[in-house]
Amino acid sequence: METRAPYALVGLLVIAAIGTIFGFVYWLNNTGGLSQRTVYEIQFENSVSGLLKGAAVLFNGIRVGEVTNLQLSPDDPRKVSAMVAVAADTPIRADTHVGLEFQGLTGAPVIALEGRSKMLPAAASSGVPVLKADPTASVSMTRAARDALLQLQGLISESSEPLHSTLTNLSTFSAALARNSDRLDGIISSLERLTGSGPAAASPIIYDLTAPHDFPPITKIPSAQLSIPEPTAVLMFDTQKILVRPSGSEGPTFSNAKWSDNIPKLIQARIIQSFENANLRVARPIESFTTSRQLLIDLRSFQISLAATPQAEAEFSAKILGDNGQIFGTRIFRATVPAAAADAPAAAAALDNAFGKVATELVIWASGLM
Repeated sequence: METRAPYALVGLLVIAAIGTIFGFVYWLNNTGGLSQRTVYEIQFENSVSGLLKGAAVLFNGIRVGEVTNLQLSPDDPRKVSAMVAVAADTPIRADTHVGLEFQGLTGAPVIALEGRSKMLPAAASSGVPVLKADPTASVSMTRAARDALLQLQGLISESSEPLHSTLTNLSTFSAALARNSDRLDGIISSLERLTGSGPAAASPIIYDLTAPHDFPPITKIPSAQLSIPEPTAVLMFDTQKILVRPSGSEGPTFSNAKWSDNIPKLIQARIIQSFENANLRVARPIESFTTSRQLLIDLRSFQISLAATPQAEAEFSAKILGDNGQIFGTRIFRATVPAAAADAPAAAAALDNAFGKVATELVIWASGLM
């Protein structure tokens, strides 16, 4: 039995080696790349930078073969012919889209196939089916980027003058905005007040004039009746604002202050009241009785002067006419009163004081001519 043991062991080893060889051949034939393949020729119109033999061939993203050969076309040196071997059951048709893709961190190119219709592939004269690659498939990413940069450079070059003009206009516009920022703030504030979206405006402070009460005793009450129409004045006095001279020097404290009526109407009302306080018969022209005298007043000045120290200025020109147009007398009344400060309360008080002096002199003068 000892002489037979080595022969039996050798026989087992030989049988195992033959089985291993058959298994390896079977693996190569079915799994390792020796399965049935179909060869195709792919024609590229331009360079195929980076494509090498052995590069993968993908169909709809699945690897179905590899590149077996690369060569230049003898008829056209710009064209490249690539021979690929793919699995026989790959559904390649005549209109199958052929392109290049770059995969991985290194960007290694592979041939990418995409299925389209059920048409059969055309065959070349050699009998190998031929596929036409997309004309843009062989354009490398570097070349595509370079062409895009060249197009961008050309576009910028063509548009340099309009672009420069646009930037210059933007600079001019921004400078104009900077110069007029205060005006823009005022316009925006006005729009906010107009639309009611801005902060609520403060209630204005109303000031009034006081008709004088203290007059010297009048020994003889005039028998004539006097009418006092509204004083005449230039347009700037037809306002409720407290006027300031010179124009433009008005402080912010004056913006929220105003008289109880337009200046000419207010002065008319207080002068009539002054005559009534002196027990003299006066009326407005619209009242329904006839008067024999008419007091015409021309308003020349009623404002605050800030030229030196603040002071109130009041000046009237008065004229008494008869019912036949006869002039009984004319006179100019003027008063200047210092203001305690350059603010609205002090200005209103000074103007009220100046008006009182002028109105007192006017009543005394007019009563002597009636």
